[in-house]
Amino acid sequence: MWGSLSLRTKPNFRPLKPHEMSDGQVQFRRIRVPWHRFTPLKKAWMEIFTPIHEQMKIDIRLKLKDRANIVELKTRADTPDIRNLQRCADFVGAFMCGFDLSDAIALLRMDELYVTSFCIKDVKTLRREHLSHAIGRLAGRGGKTKFAIENTTKTRIVIQNSDIYLLGSHANIEIAMHSLCSLIRGSPAAKVYPKLRAVTTRAAERF
Repeated sequence: MWGSLSLRTKPNFRPLKPHEMSDGQVQFRRIRVPWHRFTPLKKAWMEIFTPIHEQMKIDIRLKLKDRANIVELKTRADTPDIRNLQRCADFVGAFMCGFDLSDAIALLRMDELYVTSFCIKDVKTLRREHLSHAIGRLAGRGGKTKFAIENTTKTRIVIQNSDIYLLGSHANIEIAMHSLCSLIRGSPAAKVYPKLRAVTTRAAERF
């Protein structure tokens, strides 16, 4: 009897569609639109809509309310992968944080990228002119410091007042955050650059 069971062919089940995995229920994601990102969203709407609707097979709409505008995403019967919904939500969320569309769209193609954020007060309590000076050190003259950190760590950084957003891989974001925190604590860029280059060189040799 046991021998006959071992000769049976194994079942070959087809992959479940997203609507089948959720018992036929549609999956939703909602992203709030900050007031200062509403105009850029309207200008770039078709560039956001096209890859989400046509390539990722996710429905998207802008829901207008009196006090809050919301982008809604939902799965469809022909959505090939349930993970597409979260990828699209990350993409739209990154755009709302202030990242360029060309940078944010990479979240649709690469799994190892993600967005994280922190506040300057999480590193050091600063007020008034001290906060302004810290933001100035992060950006540098003409954005030179921020661009140098981005290019060295292969990340993208957005500074909005005291909030800082980073887009990249986990390892690269960790390196960039270390440099940004050093600048917030008062280290001059001239001391941060050599340490940053040394860390990225060691990381490159390791992998």
